[in-house]
Amino acid sequence: MATDTRRITIVDVTDETTFGRIPPCADASFDHRSCDYWEDADRGSKAIRLDWLEPRRRDPEPPPPPAPTSNPFLADLEERNANPFAPPGAAGGGFNPFLDADDTADENPFAPRRAPRPSVGDTGHPKLQLLGRGLAVAGSYAKVLLIDEVAAAYSQFGPLSAYPRAQRTRELYPALPDSPLPAVITCIASTGEARDRGLARMLVEDVCADLGRRGFAAIETYPEIGVRPDATSAATPAFWESVGFVVAASDDRFPVMRRELA
Repeated sequence: MATDTRRITIVDVTDETTFGRIPPCADASFDHRSCDYWEDADRGSKAIRLDWLEPRRRDPEPPPPPAPTSNPFLADLEERNANPFAPPGAAGGGFNPFLDADDTADENPFAPRRAPRPSVGDTGHPKLQLLGRGLAVAGSYAKVLLIDEVAAAYSQFGPLSAYPRAQRTRELYPALPDSPLPAVITCIASTGEARDRGLARMLVEDVCADLGRRGFAAIETYPEIGVRPDATSAATPAFWESVGFVVAASDDRFPVMRRELA
């Protein structure tokens, strides 16, 4: 009997390296890496936008011009940001008698230094900026499942507040519970080569477990009925039922599926 030696790993999208692992959509007219359909309820699009796939140049903003001075004898000092009363060599004219010569000033020299907050860094990828909005608070908003380091499935998720289109969808169904407000899974998709292998279900289970650890008590998703499988990344009601979701609001085209977390 043959042994399956595939190595399956699931990674959070938190930086440009993991962002580069997001697989393309099965339908080449769409793309996860340039989709802002759920983040922008008015103008969001699922379509591929090639200009989003190359990092945009981020030119530093020029410094503001110096304010005019009423004292002509101070103009040269202001241009150099100098302090005539500071000791020679003090950078920017500042002086802190409690620092050694090699120390750098902090906001409060007596307070412990704060650890840097997680972020995606100074990236030029617009979609990565959207996925990284919650890193310092809730964590990653996307995961990629890899088989032997090859991307096979992708999921996007997060708090309801991160996805205005999901909020607008919920407003159509006043019977949906207001408490506890759910997390949402907006996208679950596998590549064409990885279909029918249970990988999307595996990724959803990992996402649900992660959201439970983050303190969410329920998760919702919003499939669309009647579209081609490659034209939607929200799967089908039958798929969501297979991973423990139930119909929370029925509709012929846009039902709401919900899973309560223990």
